[in-house]
Amino acid sequence: MYELVHVDKNTGARAGRLRTNHGIIDTPAFMPVATKGTVKTITPDELHDIGTQVLISNAFHLFLAPGIEVIKQAGGLHKFMNWKGGIFTDSGGFQMIRKDFQFKITDASIAYKNPRDGKKYSYTPGTCLENQKILGSDVAMILDECPAYGSEYQVIEGSMERTIKWAGMAKSVEQNPGQLFFAILQGGTFAELRKKCIDEMIAMDFDGYGIGGLSIGEPSEIMNDVLKHSVPLIPEDKPRYLMGVGSPVEILDAIESGIDIFDSAFPTRNARHQTLMTGKGAIDIARNKFTLDHVPIEEGCGCYTCRNYTRAYLHHLFRESELLALRLASIHNLYFIQSIVKRAREAILMDRFDEYRKKVSYDLFEK
Repeated sequence: MYELVHVDKNTGARAGRLRTNHGIIDTPAFMPVATKGTVKTITPDELHDIGTQVLISNAFHLFLAPGIEVIKQAGGLHKFMNWKGGIFTDSGGFQMIRKDFQFKITDASIAYKNPRDGKKYSYTPGTCLENQKILGSDVAMILDECPAYGSEYQVIEGSMERTIKWAGMAKSVEQNPGQLFFAILQGGTFAELRKKCIDEMIAMDFDGYGIGGLSIGEPSEIMNDVLKHSVPLIPEDKPRYLMGVGSPVEILDAIESGIDIFDSAFPTRNARHQTLMTGKGAIDIARNKFTLDHVPIEEGCGCYTCRNYTRAYLHHLFRESELLALRLASIHNLYFIQSIVKRAREAILMDRFDEYRKKVSYDLFEK
């Protein structure tokens, strides 16, 4: 399932291989977000060309629309969205309690009122996994509860205890052949809660572990501190997935701590808001100074956008609110992040990760 290939001799950075029903994922790996079965504005072929190995979709959103039965009749999520690579499916608990839902959390489930039809439903750890089995994802995430950053200790402790309880309930669900179940570790920024959650989840022996409750508003220094104390407690032979992190520096810092897998809408969301990523920092392509800038977004970039278009053209598209702007910008930003992570793996294998991380960080902030 997961093979640890090499650990950088100077850091905790790891190179590994995660075997799934839809191929081997080389780690570190970054997953673009395909919440509703699509990465906004990008086709599957373009994602493949960018270097994408695996995507993450949201089981709860797909449950709401188009509905699990529709995807079942299509032959599963891979066929429905015409994606041949790996797919993680998130449980949806995080999104549910942060959207326009009327909900009530109990030790048994999340009871909610669906704003689409006005009916009341119960979303249990078992329901969550049964839906993901029908979707046919390669990795299914266990239902968890994620309190807001800054919540009181008692609130975070209660959420952590409930997440552990739900994980225990999920263990009774039989897995599809080859489908992996990942638990989500909670505990906020409290070291003792994180340790307790990790210890109890490890005792249940899941296929891998997502680290939740971070990148939700806390300073990056606090997140890195939590990772440095928590990640070494996770067994070496299990993949470690940091949820919701997608900026280059945060990814590299987390890789240094031993994280293997990432997901975030950061690259595509920024692209749709005219922010393009380069090795010298982000640029706002709608600024007037790019009107006559007839060079690629980044010299030497191998993405489709940089091979075919200029900053001046992207500037024009954004200023005129052309839809092509969103697509070309998203292609570039995703290629940039995938390249950062791919080169990180290469550096790990050569025991040069710390040197690589420092150079990338320096270049990004020394414009």
